[in-house]
Amino acid sequence: MIRSTSPRSPSPTAPSATRPPLSPSWFAAVMGTGIVANAAVTLPRSLPGLRTAATVVWVGAVLLLVLLAVGYLRGRALRSHVGDPVVAQFFGAPPMALLTVGAGALLLGRRVIGLDAALDVDRVLWSLGTALGLATACTVPYLMVTRHRFAPDAAFGGWLMPIVPPMVSAATGALLVPHTPAGQLRLALLLACYAMLGLGLVAALLVLTILYGRLVHHDAPTGAMVPTVWIGLGALGQAVTALGALAAAAPGTLPALYARGAEALALLGGILVWGFALLWLALATALTARTIRAGLPFAPTWWSFIFPFGALVTATNALAARTGSVLFVWPAVVFYALLVLAWIVVTGGSLRHVAVTRTARSATRELSNSLTQPG
Repeated sequence: MIRSTSPRSPSPTAPSATRPPLSPSWFAAVMGTGIVANAAVTLPRSLPGLRTAATVVWVGAVLLLVLLAVGYLRGRALRSHVGDPVVAQFFGAPPMALLTVGAGALLLGRRVIGLDAALDVDRVLWSLGTALGLATACTVPYLMVTRHRFAPDAAFGGWLMPIVPPMVSAATGALLVPHTPAGQLRLALLLACYAMLGLGLVAALLVLTILYGRLVHHDAPTGAMVPTVWIGLGALGQAVTALGALAAAAPGTLPALYARGAEALALLGGILVWGFALLWLALATALTARTIRAGLPFAPTWWSFIFPFGALVTATNALAARTGSVLFVWPAVVFYALLVLAWIVVTGGSLRHVAVTRTARSATRELSNSLTQPG
């Protein structure tokens, strides 16, 4: 239910000017950088040196995660962000950043730090990311119902951010299943991943329905909110990726009958959801092109282009590996090339944004100091 707005409620298109500069949305930069690295591992066609380049990008994601985590904790802005109905949605970004970097440790970092250390890193980051993701998926909707107030046109793609982390936990947790002791512990991990996939997917479909209704019945989103439409693509792509990863982990853990069922679900269900993801891709692309013509200012929401499109890449990779069909093989390669190009553009924009912001703050401080000096 979308409740009536309060006069003191900030508009989703006009964030409060008093917010601290570092918000949880910046962790989407870690998510996007991490998925650029991870997606390279599962490509159906690889290039010489691609895995090495992906490892370098993963190391960059690790460093960025540490930098942002330290900066955010020092900012002590948690309480103010929880009370903001827009910023609170992006609390889904930190757990997904942890999960993405953790998966990269197992997929790419093992060549640098060894398998045992990579497993330890992934287990710690997966456990922490999953706990935070489940807490976010439960807490933010509760706050939306009981504390936050929204105008009828308030829904935006960011509403998906708190509920997508359990799907990322499902997809990345599947990588840990073969490395978990056989028996009840391995079975519990696999079944928990399926349960988290269901939690995230059903909730995402509900939010996508609300979001589509908002797009149809109200004015189209403008400015920095437009990239958040792409988050719907990320939710759908993660569902397909998780189905494929869990099906690959099912043999030897589930009885043979159910393992075959998991493979059938990954193929048929994955193709169905992938088809819907292409529809959402077309809609998001058209809205973005329309906004670019009118002027699309840079904002941290530009990272909403990267991880969601990366999830489409990993979804297409999973279907290509399962079918071997050119319907998925070549789109996977083309999508990945576009993903890398988009990541370069958004990374460049982010660096310029940070540089300009720091320069402006330095100038403001110098002016303030000069005005307060005696004489």
